[in-house]
Amino acid sequence: MSVFLTENDLNAALSEILESAKYELIIISPYIKLHDRYKSILKTKLHNPDLTIIVVFGKNENDKEKSLNKDDFEFFKQFPNIQIRYEKRLHAKIFANDENVLITSMNLYDYSQDTNIESGILSEVYDKKIGKKAMDYFERVVEQSEIIFDKVPIFEKKFLGLSSKYIKSEIEVDNTDNFFTKKDYKKVFKKKFKRNYSSNENRNDIKNETPISKIESEKEYGYCIRTGVKIPYNRERPFSAEAFKSWNRYKDGDYPEKFCHLTGEKSNGETSFNRPILSKNWKLAMEYEKHIKK
Repeated sequence: MSVFLTENDLNAALSEILESAKYELIIISPYIKLHDRYKSILKTKLHNPDLTIIVVFGKNENDKEKSLNKDDFEFFKQFPNIQIRYEKRLHAKIFANDENVLITSMNLYDYSQDTNIESGILSEVYDKKIGKKAMDYFERVVEQSEIIFDKVPIFEKKFLGLSSKYIKSEIEVDNTDNFFTKKDYKKVFKKKFKRNYSSNENRNDIKNETPISKIESEKEYGYCIRTGVKIPYNRERPFSAEAFKSWNRYKDGDYPEKFCHLTGEKSNGETSFNRPILSKNWKLAMEYEKHIKK
């Protein structure tokens, strides 16, 4: 379902997208000047390495600080799992998290939020008519933009690769100074940007021959194939309660999802309600099910 929003409802929807983001937050706005209330919300995410933040800004090719000032740029750089990107042609504005996407006329700019007449449409990211189309389109926009700053979290694998512990974050790209001063500036592009929706995504080297008996008893849990959150393991019910409500509107058993129900690793659309386990993990899943039935 999609909703048309204006004024206070629009600001409230943007606040909710920022606040409820767990694994992914996408901010696409030509002009960014953070309002105090939005900065306050974002500060609560400063120590969450599971949250991937993508920021894309644009315009003002000759004076980029008019689009994103240095103070806000430095604020974003503090986050443990973030990419900051630039697209000079950008005019669209979109804000999205794990569940919802807001397509709006409003920049993430304090003047716009306090003064301008703005409107927007709020949709679920899995809504085929609006949300999914918007996310597919803007993913391409992100991939085609320049990377100015890229910081990724490093996790230590534990429990035979079925869980992981955050260790630190490493900066892979930092073109900040040259980007703003134009000295020796070279554009950096990545067609596929890295995402770490959660530490679960790092469980991608599980071997089929892993002795399932070594997995701790608490592992009678699986992961929601849409959000990656921990839920009881059940191949016939591979969604969290909230994700199931979203899926149940359309009941498309083959709709591509994001995670493997057994391991929580990113599935790149290879899982669905009808196929909640990645093929490479099927043998492990069968052994695991025998284990938990004992």
